[in-house]
Amino acid sequence: MDIVWTVITFYFLHIICTAGLLCLFGGAIALCNRLFYSIIGNKSRVVCYATGFIGTPIHELSHALMCILFGHKIVEIKLFQINSSDGVLGYVKHTYNRKNIYQRVGNFFIGIAPLIIGFLILTGLFYLLLPEIYAECVQSFTASRLADGGLEWLFMILEVVAKLVTCLNRWQFWVFIIIGGFIALHMTLSKADWQGASSGILTFLVIFAIIDIVIAIINLNLFNTITAGILAFAAFVLCFGILFVLLIFAVAIVLGIINKCFFKKQ
Repeated sequence: MDIVWTVITFYFLHIICTAGLLCLFGGAIALCNRLFYSIIGNKSRVVCYATGFIGTPIHELSHALMCILFGHKIVEIKLFQINSSDGVLGYVKHTYNRKNIYQRVGNFFIGIAPLIIGFLILTGLFYLLLPEIYAECVQSFTASRLADGGLEWLFMILEVVAKLVTCLNRWQFWVFIIIGGFIALHMTLSKADWQGASSGILTFLVIFAIIDIVIAIINLNLFNTITAGILAFAAFVLCFGILFVLLIFAVAIVLGIINKCFFKKQ
């Protein structure tokens, strides 16, 4: 019974630390976006188009990539458009075989693709532009510190912010802020994205449970090793995710100040 309880507990831990964390990340970015556009005010449409020139194609190509990986047929794709009748900046229309389990699981990943790919691009951009700061962050973000609770998370984030402050005089930092901000602003999932992801979540959960049970039966030590790896992944995603959410917030504040100081006087 102890083994069964361990597998069940770790299964829910795996779900929370993977799909749950990504969905939480998506919700946080959505809230930040609302704050961003409320701060910008009447210039929100212009800013949306300006940032969307970079962010929207990445968003839609993320969907398209997952469609290809999971065998969905792409019917139509629009990477970026302005002044559409419904206000949609881009879209990917696709079809799939509902009897195919692999393609049904794909719905979940296709729906949340902008979060996954956007996160990978932001992390890669951070690594390329500020490699030494990135290395220090990775050393700070550990599963053991994550397990210590909220206060330790706060310390980790404050450490990263303190390290970034030391880069204010470097052009690489500002390139990361600007390009990263454009990408992060358009990682938000639309209503259609959430609906698409939800249509595949049940199949995903069932498949994940079967894989966990099979691994635990074959080799419990391997199962524990995988759990440790997932925790390390969760620490990485959580801390960098918070950093990128703060990035959106920072960009919103800066643009809000610019809007208030320069445009409202005109």
